[in-house]
Amino acid sequence: MSSTTSGSQGLGTKTARTSLSELESMVSESPTSDRACGKLAQILRVRRSEVALLRLEKGSLKFIYPAELRSAGVLPLSGSAVAARTASTRSPLLSNAFMRVKHASLFEAVKIVSPADENERSMEQMPIQKIMSVPVVRPGGEVVGVVQVSRKGLDASGSGADFTSGDLKQLEQGAEILSRMPFMQEGAEF
Repeated sequence: MSSTTSGSQGLGTKTARTSLSELESMVSESPTSDRACGKLAQILRVRRSEVALLRLEKGSLKFIYPAELRSAGVLPLSGSAVAARTASTRSPLLSNAFMRVKHASLFEAVKIVSPADENERSMEQMPIQKIMSVPVVRPGGEVVGVVQVSRKGLDASGSGADFTSGDLKQLEQGAEILSRMPFMQEGAEF
């Protein structure tokens, strides 16, 4: 899966809508977070290891995807982590110069087991160069988590195309769909 296309350079509007409707149709199927995040990665043309989903539990954010980060601890909403700021301010973030942003890189060092795709496996532990972070908000306005999509690489030029405002809009629409998935309920199975 190539991460070198983005926004209007990548999927056309009709194809993007079709993909989002495929994610929407998953709501009634009660999918796992792995399956839903895999579909989101496909929609946004990133590797599965470049998607993170966190759920709000008892005032902190807990990783529910990828599975390897579930035991990595929690991020307090009062902290300075990008995900915590996204949830507490309810504001999306798009940064194509993320390496210049002060952030905790601890989670980037966690080895993520990926499918047999050698290209993906080689990118797993690369630093995040570009990121989109969006609050997952239920239709009633309650923040239930954060979804983040990144592009990893040794440097910005090697991590693929910049994210666009169109990509951010797709992620916001995807986050609204994720908010209705059973695994976003506090205490639910992932």
